[in-house]
Amino acid sequence: MALDHYISQVHLRNFYSPKIDRLYAMRKSDLKTFEPRSQDVCRIDEGNTNPYLSESRAIELFLKSVEPNYNRAVELVRKNACDQMAIVAIAGFAAYVLACSPASMRFSSDPLRASVQTTADILESQGEIDTPPSSLGYKSFSEMMAKGAVTIDIDPMFPQALAVQSILSWLSIFGNSRWDILLNEHADAPFFTSDFPIGFEQGQDPRTVNKVVPLTPAVAVRILPDASLSGAPRDFSFAKLRTRTCRPARSEVVALNRLLVRCAENTVFFRDELPWVYKFIKDNRNYRVEGKTERISTGNGYFHLSTQRVAQIER
Repeated sequence: MALDHYISQVHLRNFYSPKIDRLYAMRKSDLKTFEPRSQDVCRIDEGNTNPYLSESRAIELFLKSVEPNYNRAVELVRKNACDQMAIVAIAGFAAYVLACSPASMRFSSDPLRASVQTTADILESQGEIDTPPSSLGYKSFSEMMAKGAVTIDIDPMFPQALAVQSILSWLSIFGNSRWDILLNEHADAPFFTSDFPIGFEQGQDPRTVNKVVPLTPAVAVRILPDASLSGAPRDFSFAKLRTRTCRPARSEVVALNRLLVRCAENTVFFRDELPWVYKFIKDNRNYRVEGKTERISTGNGYFHLSTQRVAQIER
Protein backbone atom coordinates (compact mmCIF):
# COMPACT_ATOMS: atom_id res chain seq x y z
CA MET A 1 0.00 0.00 0.00
CA ALA A 2 1.42 3.38 -1.05
CA LEU A 3 1.63 6.11 1.58
CA ASP A 4 1.14 9.24 -0.52
CA HIS A 5 2.05 12.73 0.62
CA TYR A 6 -0.37 15.35 -0.66
CA ILE A 7 2.14 18.01 0.39
CA SER A 8 5.53 17.03 -0.98
CA GLN A 9 8.14 16.18 1.63
CA VAL A 10 10.75 18.16 -0.29
CA HIS A 11 8.60 21.27 0.26
CA LEU A 12 8.13 20.63 3.98
CA ARG A 13 11.85 20.02 4.54
CA ASN A 14 12.55 23.58 3.45
CA PHE A 15 10.73 24.66 6.62
CA TYR A 16 12.71 22.45 9.02
CA SER A 17 14.01 24.16 12.11
CA PRO A 18 17.81 23.90 12.36
CA LYS A 19 17.31 23.78 16.11
CA ILE A 20 15.41 20.47 16.14
CA ASP A 21 15.89 19.19 12.55
CA ARG A 22 12.11 18.88 12.29
CA LEU A 23 9.11 21.07 11.71
CA TYR A 24 7.29 23.04 14.34
CA ALA A 25 3.56 22.54 13.85
CA MET A 26 0.27 23.70 15.31
CA ARG A 27 -3.26 22.49 14.66
CA LYS A 28 -5.93 25.12 14.17
CA SER A 29 -8.67 22.81 15.45
CA ASP A 30 -7.35 22.32 18.99
CA LEU A 31 -4.29 24.62 19.17
CA LYS A 32 -2.03 21.65 19.96
CA THR A 33 1.64 22.02 19.02
CA PHE A 34 3.98 19.22 17.99
CA GLU A 35 7.29 18.62 16.19
CA PRO A 36 6.85 16.24 13.24
CA ARG A 37 9.18 15.01 10.55
CA SER A 38 8.13 15.64 6.95
CA GLN A 39 7.34 11.94 6.42
CA ASP A 40 4.93 11.92 9.37
CA VAL A 41 2.41 14.49 8.14
CA CYS A 42 0.24 15.37 5.13
CA ARG A 43 -0.07 11.80 3.95
CA ILE A 44 -2.90 9.41 3.09
CA ASP A 45 -2.77 5.70 2.33
CA GLU A 46 -3.26 5.38 -1.45
CA GLY A 47 -4.17 9.06 -1.57
CA ASN A 48 -2.90 9.34 -5.16
CA THR A 49 -4.65 6.18 -6.34
CA ASN A 50 -7.83 7.30 -8.04
CA PRO A 51 -10.36 4.66 -9.18
CA TYR A 52 -12.10 7.13 -11.51
CA LEU A 53 -9.04 7.41 -13.76
CA SER A 54 -8.07 4.86 -16.42
CA GLU A 55 -4.52 5.09 -15.02
CA SER A 56 -5.21 5.23 -11.30
CA ARG A 57 -1.71 6.49 -10.36
CA ALA A 58 -1.45 9.06 -13.18
CA ILE A 59 -0.56 11.91 -10.82
CA GLU A 60 2.62 10.11 -9.76
CA LEU A 61 3.99 10.42 -13.30
CA PHE A 62 3.30 14.16 -13.17
CA LEU A 63 5.17 14.47 -9.87
CA LYS A 64 8.35 13.06 -11.43
CA SER A 65 8.81 16.46 -13.08
CA VAL A 66 8.05 18.36 -9.88
CA GLU A 67 9.57 16.91 -6.75
CA PRO A 68 13.12 16.03 -7.96
CA ASN A 69 13.50 19.57 -9.33
CA TYR A 70 11.93 21.47 -6.44
CA ASN A 71 15.02 22.63 -4.53
CA ARG A 72 16.85 23.70 -7.68
CA ALA A 73 13.72 25.55 -8.80
CA VAL A 74 13.46 27.43 -5.51
CA GLU A 75 17.02 28.66 -5.89
CA LEU A 76 16.35 29.84 -9.45
CA VAL A 77 13.13 31.58 -8.34
CA ARG A 78 15.08 33.39 -5.64
CA LYS A 79 17.48 34.68 -8.32
CA ASN A 80 14.60 35.44 -10.74
CA ALA A 81 16.31 33.15 -13.24
CA CYS A 82 13.67 30.46 -13.86
CA ASP A 83 14.17 28.02 -16.70
CA GLN A 84 11.54 25.66 -18.10
CA MET A 85 12.08 22.89 -15.54
CA ALA A 86 11.98 25.36 -12.66
CA ILE A 87 8.65 26.72 -13.88
CA VAL A 88 7.30 23.17 -14.17
CA ALA A 89 8.42 22.39 -10.61
CA ILE A 90 6.88 25.47 -8.97
CA ALA A 91 3.71 25.75 -11.06
CA GLY A 92 3.38 21.97 -10.89
CA PHE A 93 3.66 21.96 -7.11
CA ALA A 94 0.84 24.52 -6.87
CA ALA A 95 -1.28 22.55 -9.33
CA TYR A 96 -0.68 19.32 -7.40
CA VAL A 97 -1.82 20.89 -4.13
CA LEU A 98 -4.95 22.20 -5.86
CA ALA A 99 -5.68 18.76 -7.30
CA CYS A 100 -4.87 16.32 -4.53
CA SER A 101 -4.96 17.96 -1.11
CA PRO A 102 -7.93 17.12 1.16
CA ALA A 103 -8.77 20.83 1.36
CA SER A 104 -9.09 21.09 -2.39
CA MET A 105 -11.11 17.89 -2.68
CA ARG A 106 -13.45 19.26 -0.01
CA PHE A 107 -14.16 22.66 -1.52
CA SER A 108 -14.12 21.30 -5.07
CA SER A 109 -17.02 19.06 -4.09
CA ASP A 110 -19.29 22.09 -3.70
CA PRO A 111 -20.10 22.66 -7.41
CA LEU A 112 -20.76 18.93 -7.85
CA ARG A 113 -23.09 18.95 -4.85
CA ALA A 114 -24.87 22.00 -6.26
CA SER A 115 -25.29 20.24 -9.61
CA VAL A 116 -26.92 17.23 -7.95
CA GLN A 117 -29.19 19.55 -5.96
CA THR A 118 -30.29 21.43 -9.07
CA THR A 119 -30.88 18.20 -10.98
CA ALA A 120 -33.03 16.89 -8.14
CA ASP A 121 -35.05 20.12 -8.05
CA ILE A 122 -35.65 19.99 -11.81
CA LEU A 123 -36.68 16.33 -11.71
CA GLU A 124 -39.06 16.99 -8.83
CA SER A 125 -40.63 19.94 -10.63
CA GLN A 126 -41.23 17.65 -13.63
CA GLY A 127 -42.91 15.03 -11.46
CA GLU A 128 -40.05 12.55 -11.85
CA ILE A 129 -39.53 12.21 -8.08
CA ASP A 130 -42.40 10.82 -6.02
CA THR A 131 -43.82 12.64 -3.00
CA PRO A 132 -42.36 11.19 0.22
CA PRO A 133 -44.62 8.93 2.30
CA SER A 134 -46.65 10.95 4.84
CA SER A 135 -45.13 8.87 7.63
CA LEU A 136 -41.82 10.65 7.04
CA GLY A 137 -43.37 14.02 7.86
CA TYR A 138 -42.17 15.84 4.75
CA LYS A 139 -44.23 17.27 1.91
CA SER A 140 -41.58 17.02 -0.81
CA PHE A 141 -38.14 15.64 -1.62
CA SER A 142 -36.75 19.19 -1.80
CA GLU A 143 -38.00 19.82 1.75
CA MET A 144 -36.21 16.69 2.91
CA MET A 145 -33.00 17.98 1.36
CA ALA A 146 -33.47 21.48 2.77
CA LYS A 147 -33.93 20.12 6.29
CA GLY A 148 -31.09 17.62 6.12
CA ALA A 149 -33.17 14.44 6.05
CA VAL A 150 -31.49 13.65 2.74
CA THR A 151 -27.90 14.73 2.10
CA ILE A 152 -25.70 14.73 -0.99
CA ASP A 153 -22.47 12.83 -0.41
CA ILE A 154 -19.70 13.47 -2.96
CA ASP A 155 -16.86 10.97 -3.11
CA PRO A 156 -13.82 13.27 -2.74
CA MET A 157 -11.89 11.13 -5.20
CA PHE A 158 -14.23 12.23 -7.99
CA PRO A 159 -13.32 15.97 -7.86
CA GLN A 160 -9.70 14.84 -7.51
CA ALA A 161 -10.04 12.84 -10.74
CA LEU A 162 -11.49 15.87 -12.54
CA ALA A 163 -8.62 18.00 -11.24
CA VAL A 164 -5.95 15.49 -12.29
CA GLN A 165 -7.42 15.52 -15.79
CA SER A 166 -7.07 19.33 -15.80
CA ILE A 167 -3.66 19.54 -14.18
CA LEU A 168 -1.67 20.08 -17.39
CA SER A 169 -3.97 22.96 -18.31
CA TRP A 170 -3.41 24.48 -14.86
CA LEU A 171 0.34 24.03 -15.31
CA SER A 172 0.20 25.89 -18.63
CA ILE A 173 -1.91 28.74 -17.22
CA PHE A 174 0.19 29.16 -14.08
CA GLY A 175 3.45 28.96 -16.04
CA ASN A 176 2.32 31.58 -18.55
CA SER A 177 0.96 34.12 -16.07
CA ARG A 178 2.63 36.81 -13.98
CA TRP A 179 4.66 35.84 -10.93
CA ASP A 180 5.61 38.13 -8.09
CA ILE A 181 8.73 36.68 -6.47
CA LEU A 182 8.42 37.63 -2.79
CA LEU A 183 11.74 37.80 -0.95
CA ASN A 184 11.12 38.00 2.79
CA GLU A 185 13.98 39.93 4.38
CA HIS A 186 12.38 40.03 7.85
CA ALA A 187 14.04 37.32 9.93
CA ASP A 188 11.57 37.84 12.78
CA ALA A 189 8.59 37.05 10.50
CA PRO A 190 9.42 34.05 8.29
CA PHE A 191 6.76 32.64 5.98
CA PHE A 192 4.57 29.81 7.23
CA THR A 193 3.50 26.77 5.27
CA SER A 194 0.67 24.33 5.94
CA ASP A 195 -1.34 21.30 4.91
CA PHE A 196 -2.79 23.56 2.19
CA PRO A 197 0.14 25.86 1.36
CA ILE A 198 -1.64 28.23 -1.00
CA GLY A 199 -3.05 31.59 0.02
CA PHE A 200 -6.13 32.59 -1.96
CA GLU A 201 -5.92 36.32 -2.56
CA GLN A 202 -8.44 38.31 -4.55
CA GLY A 203 -6.63 40.21 -7.28
CA GLN A 204 -7.59 43.05 -9.57
CA ASP A 205 -9.26 40.71 -12.07
CA PRO A 206 -12.55 39.54 -10.50
CA ARG A 207 -12.47 36.38 -12.64
CA THR A 208 -9.36 35.01 -10.96
CA VAL A 209 -7.85 34.44 -7.53
CA ASN A 210 -4.14 35.00 -6.97
CA LYS A 211 -2.24 32.02 -5.53
CA VAL A 212 0.37 32.86 -2.89
CA VAL A 213 2.71 29.87 -2.53
CA PRO A 214 5.39 29.84 0.20
CA LEU A 215 8.49 28.00 -0.99
CA THR A 216 10.79 28.54 1.99
CA PRO A 217 10.59 30.77 5.08
CA ALA A 218 12.27 33.49 3.00
CA VAL A 219 10.80 32.98 -0.49
CA ALA A 220 7.25 32.86 -1.82
CA VAL A 221 5.62 33.26 -5.21
CA ARG A 222 2.39 35.07 -5.96
CA ILE A 223 0.90 33.59 -9.15
CA LEU A 224 -1.57 35.93 -10.84
CA PRO A 225 -3.45 33.62 -13.25
CA ASP A 226 -4.17 35.12 -16.65
CA ALA A 227 -7.90 34.62 -17.26
CA SER A 228 -7.42 35.00 -21.02
CA LEU A 229 -5.48 31.71 -21.06
CA SER A 230 -8.49 29.67 -19.97
CA GLY A 231 -9.29 27.32 -22.85
CA ALA A 232 -6.21 28.40 -24.81
CA PRO A 233 -3.81 25.80 -26.25
CA ARG A 234 -1.28 24.60 -23.71
CA ASP A 235 2.16 26.16 -23.95
CA PHE A 236 4.91 24.42 -22.03
CA SER A 237 7.59 26.72 -23.38
CA PHE A 238 6.08 29.25 -20.94
CA ALA A 239 6.76 32.06 -23.39
CA LYS A 240 4.25 34.37 -21.70
CA LEU A 241 5.66 34.14 -18.18
CA ARG A 242 6.37 37.55 -16.62
CA THR A 243 8.21 37.83 -13.33
CA ARG A 244 9.19 40.61 -11.00
CA THR A 245 11.09 40.55 -7.72
CA CYS A 246 9.39 42.13 -4.71
CA ARG A 247 10.73 42.78 -1.23
CA PRO A 248 7.59 43.22 0.86
CA ALA A 249 7.57 45.41 3.94
CA ARG A 250 7.19 43.67 7.27
CA SER A 251 3.50 44.63 7.42
CA GLU A 252 2.98 42.95 4.03
CA VAL A 253 4.74 39.80 5.23
CA VAL A 254 2.46 39.73 8.27
CA ALA A 255 -0.57 40.08 5.99
CA LEU A 256 0.67 37.25 3.77
CA ASN A 257 1.25 35.02 6.79
CA ARG A 258 -2.24 35.84 8.02
CA LEU A 259 -3.59 34.70 4.66
CA LEU A 260 -1.54 31.49 4.74
CA VAL A 261 -2.79 30.61 8.23
CA ARG A 262 -6.40 31.32 7.31
CA CYS A 263 -6.17 29.16 4.18
CA ALA A 264 -4.53 26.24 5.99
CA GLU A 265 -6.91 23.31 6.31
CA ASN A 266 -5.87 22.45 9.85
CA THR A 267 -2.11 22.27 10.41
CA VAL A 268 0.32 25.20 10.17
CA PHE A 269 4.05 24.51 9.92
CA PHE A 270 6.82 26.94 10.80
CA ARG A 271 10.59 26.99 11.10
CA ASP A 272 11.06 29.18 14.17
CA GLU A 273 9.38 28.90 17.55
CA LEU A 274 8.95 32.66 17.92
CA PRO A 275 6.98 34.13 20.84
CA TRP A 276 4.24 35.67 18.68
CA VAL A 277 3.43 32.57 16.60
CA TYR A 278 0.99 30.82 18.96
CA LYS A 279 -1.29 33.84 19.37
CA PHE A 280 -1.06 34.69 15.68
CA ILE A 281 -2.30 31.26 14.64
CA LYS A 282 -4.93 31.25 17.40
CA ASP A 283 -6.29 34.61 16.22
CA ASN A 284 -6.57 33.42 12.60
CA ARG A 285 -7.60 29.80 13.03
CA ASN A 286 -11.34 30.14 12.47
CA TYR A 287 -11.03 30.46 8.69
CA ARG A 288 -10.49 28.16 5.73
CA VAL A 289 -11.07 28.09 1.98
CA GLU A 290 -14.71 27.35 1.16
CA GLY A 291 -16.45 26.66 -2.12
CA LYS A 292 -19.47 28.74 -3.00
CA THR A 293 -21.82 28.01 -5.90
CA GLU A 294 -24.51 30.43 -6.95
CA ARG A 295 -27.46 29.08 -8.94
CA ILE A 296 -28.71 31.56 -11.53
CA SER A 297 -31.97 31.06 -13.39
CA THR A 298 -31.98 31.48 -17.16
CA GLY A 299 -35.75 31.23 -17.51
CA ASN A 300 -35.75 27.71 -18.90
CA GLY A 301 -32.96 26.30 -16.77
CA TYR A 302 -30.05 27.24 -14.54
CA PHE A 303 -26.34 27.80 -14.69
CA HIS A 304 -23.93 27.67 -11.79
CA LEU A 305 -21.25 30.21 -10.87
CA SER A 306 -18.70 28.57 -8.59
CA THR A 307 -15.93 30.34 -6.69
CA GLN A 308 -13.61 29.70 -3.79
CA ARG A 309 -13.08 32.20 -1.01
CA VAL A 310 -11.54 32.50 2.45
CA ALA A 311 -14.43 32.29 4.88
CA GLN A 312 -14.89 32.33 8.62
CA ILE A 313 -16.08 29.02 10.10
CA GLU A 314 -17.54 27.79 13.37
CA ARG A 315 -15.37 25.67 15.65
